[in-house]
Amino acid sequence: MLSIRQNLLKKVNGWQQIRNLNLLEFQSKDLLQKYNVAIQQFQILDSSNNDKTVLEKFDCPEYVVKAQILAGGRGKGVFDNGFKGGVHITTSKEEVLNLSKKMIGNRLITKQTPKSGITVKKVMVARSVNITRETYLCILLDREHNGPVLIASPAGGVDIETVAEETPEKIKTVPLNIDQPIPEQTLIEIAKFLDFKGAAIKTCAAEIQKLYTLFKAVDAVQIEINPLAETDEGEVISVDAKLNFDDNAEFRQKDIFSMDISEEESDHREVEATKYNLNYVGMDGNIGCLVNGAGLAMATMDIIKLNGGDPANFLDVGGGVKEEQVLKAFQILTSDPKVKSILVNVFGGIVNCATIANGVVTASKVLNLNVPLVVRLEGTNVTEARKILKDSGLAIQTATDLDDAAQKAVNALQ
Repeated sequence: MLSIRQNLLKKVNGWQQIRNLNLLEFQSKDLLQKYNVAIQQFQILDSSNNDKTVLEKFDCPEYVVKAQILAGGRGKGVFDNGFKGGVHITTSKEEVLNLSKKMIGNRLITKQTPKSGITVKKVMVARSVNITRETYLCILLDREHNGPVLIASPAGGVDIETVAEETPEKIKTVPLNIDQPIPEQTLIEIAKFLDFKGAAIKTCAAEIQKLYTLFKAVDAVQIEINPLAETDEGEVISVDAKLNFDDNAEFRQKDIFSMDISEEESDHREVEATKYNLNYVGMDGNIGCLVNGAGLAMATMDIIKLNGGDPANFLDVGGGVKEEQVLKAFQILTSDPKVKSILVNVFGGIVNCATIANGVVTASKVLNLNVPLVVRLEGTNVTEARKILKDSGLAIQTATDLDDAAQKAVNALQ
């Protein structure tokens, strides 16, 4: 089964220097709407004086009020002011305003947020629809097929990985031609597989074509609709959408990338690392790690754990690292108050070990480093690199291999 969700493992495993563009739910819906994809009508409230005016012009039999943050589980979340639930349904415009006031400006805590939660700055108010059936649709770029594929399932509204594992017959994968629209016959087959009947078959087919047009137009690498729903009025609408974009297309998708809110809601260290082409993910331990390469990074964290330690982060400096990036990496590492020792583990293939060594020495001096530092270097120019470390006069512990480095980093905590 294709991996179609971003999760922590992918984040830690996102070894390529990729910036993950983050859009809120209403921003994704707005993009869908611009390409005529059927969605629930919605408005945005931000606790301004315009909120009442916005609602006066938005008539619906029933409203869904949803806090806008980058996290799932909002419906079961709790606000720091004690108010429960980031998703509510009401028929009253006055109640919509009351609900929004309880949400905006307060921090919503869910299973996917930091312990302190995320501040809600906007609330989406959408037309409530009576969903009679939920299906799943995803279009994504896939290396196996060397291009886009469509994944469909009549079992929507649930975790698609579970569906693939327990009932694989309910998953249909269709390779697509990036240069052509989806053929009408293929669209009809997909709609029928999704168990649409009668006139809804052509309605569904048209919606899928619109989603593929959007996918190509905005340089998306994934559009996931879960659910693609059928209503009691015969509508086929995209109720919830997750969009991911090609980072390399930022130059021609400036309007979309300008909507990125990651700097508002992400760990500031992750945001800062991205600016210097570094990959950083904070963790809960106390041993800071600076490594180059995917496998080596995972191995380093594993060996630290095996030796009784706990990594404070994952920080990959990549293959073309410069001295100034090493300095920035150390600044990011030491900005975490939990870090009590630092382990640098670099295998110089593309990376010149002397570059790393010079960067380590410079960073130690500039930052007046006051935590134990263990460095293990192997590969290109390693002899000169070791000499640089030795001649620096700094209290840098060198290691002969990865296990030795991990032991020294763990022992340094004591």
